[in-house]
Amino acid sequence: MQVSRTAATLVISGACLVRVLAQAPQQANAPAAPEASESAVLQLTGKTLRVYEVPEANQGVAAGLAHFFAVDNSTLAKYEIRSGRLADRWAGTPNGPIRHMNSCLVDAGRIRCANSNYPQTPMGSSIEVFDPVSLDHVSSYSLGMRDEGSLTWFDRYRTGWIAAFSHYDKNGGVPFKDHSFSSVVTFDEQWRRTGGWLLPESALERMAPYASSGGAIGPDGWLYLLGHDRPELYVVGRPTMGPVLVHVATIAIESEGQAFSWAKNGARVIYTIDRRKHLVRTIEVPPVVVKNSLARRFR
Repeated sequence: MQVSRTAATLVISGACLVRVLAQAPQQANAPAAPEASESAVLQLTGKTLRVYEVPEANQGVAAGLAHFFAVDNSTLAKYEIRSGRLADRWAGTPNGPIRHMNSCLVDAGRIRCANSNYPQTPMGSSIEVFDPVSLDHVSSYSLGMRDEGSLTWFDRYRTGWIAAFSHYDKNGGVPFKDHSFSSVVTFDEQWRRTGGWLLPESALERMAPYASSGGAIGPDGWLYLLGHDRPELYVVGRPTMGPVLVHVATIAIESEGQAFSWAKNGARVIYTIDRRKHLVRTIEVPPVVVKNSLARRFR
């Protein structure tokens, strides 16, 4: 009787072992967690609508309702959108306190500009504020030296700000951080850091040896980025997990990087610059239909 019990135990144990072995291949072939490359990056093309001749179109352009403002380091020029006529111009001292305005934003009755000490190091940045009517400089807020790098652009985000900080491989960079250390950071209204993301490698490698020189949240809620000199927009979303933005689309446009601005009338139109030809262009941006479940809008 004891032998029978032992045999029965061996039979049961063997059956359990067979069941475990049978299940093992199914567990090994279980679907893995989705990765950031879940869907292909869309390839789209923008359409140029109008071209303005603007000598100051060197660093970027900011759009208001009736005027746009061309940015050139220590110069801010105001142009009528309808006629293209120069309306006013502010000029600071070259290589002075405002030595490298990278971009500007027409916001809440003010023009707010991202300024840095590029190409000097350590990198220091400030927000310089102008009156859009008189172009008088009205205030300044210094961010001082930040580990994130040099401030290149910022936009409104929720109740605060979203901004890009750049590192460079060459002139204006530091030897221990290349362009891959560039990032997008969020702040509250008082410019206290609240979060941030790394740039996606698929976009960052095309911005090399620089990073994001222009950026703004579009009317559809996606974040649009321009590099330093390639004629293409990169559309990114917030990741559902992890610290890296999700690259969802690339849009070919007739503009070679730098800071840009969305039209204030809500249209899918951006104002961009061609720094080599000193032009400002308005470009119609095609709709971006995103199927990547790992990407979330910013608004």
